[in-house]
Amino acid sequence: MISGKRVLAIISARGGSKGVPRKNIRDICGKPLIAWSIHAAEQSKYIDRLILTSDDDEIISVARKWGCEVPFVRPSELAQDHTPGIDPVLHAVQQVPGYDLIVQLQPTSPMRLSEDIDGCLEKLIEQEADACVTVTEPEKSPYWMYSLGLDDQLVPVIKMSEFATRRQDLPKVYVLNGAVYVARTDWLLRQKTFLTEETIGYCMPSERSVDIDNEFDFFIVEQILYRNLKKSGDFHENISRG
Repeated sequence: MISGKRVLAIISARGGSKGVPRKNIRDICGKPLIAWSIHAAEQSKYIDRLILTSDDDEIISVARKWGCEVPFVRPSELAQDHTPGIDPVLHAVQQVPGYDLIVQLQPTSPMRLSEDIDGCLEKLIEQEADACVTVTEPEKSPYWMYSLGLDDQLVPVIKMSEFATRRQDLPKVYVLNGAVYVARTDWLLRQKTFLTEETIGYCMPSERSVDIDNEFDFFIVEQILYRNLKKSGDFHENISRG
């Protein structure tokens, strides 16, 4: 609970991953990918209840093993390739009513920490916003991006009066990192999206903003997590849990 508001966290994980098959329950540094998000939510100061929405029996079983409540099975029509990501969240909110704030956590962001979840919630409350999502500075600025014209000439995606040769001279921009989505429940049910002109951003460092979409992402995150665990001395404790 935060400022008298009850908080429901939802992990959304369907079974039909294409880029990395079965990625939500694939082992990464000693535990399934989804367990990293469960652990971060468990350490949050504000989350009152954590649930999983999934259509997949194996994912449900793994999530329960790692301490996540699964109060219902997601209908198959909400687990298709073309299903908008917000639809399973709205369905979950309707199945588990009585919460003031909703947090969506995607299992593909295992670098996210509880402090990122709590920071996003705190910013929403402090700024009296309706929604807050995590963002990070992109590795490549869109001000240095181009499309190709008819004769392959470079056409700036964003036109500037003068070309900036140093990154420091470019306007700061941010990109969604998919780690944390927070919204007031009544507002979310009306808007049916976390992203409107009213949404504010909570900035996360790039090293915690990797979203696993393919095998290369998986490899990179695994190396970073392994290094961090070895450095902290938690590796053997981590792989023995569960």
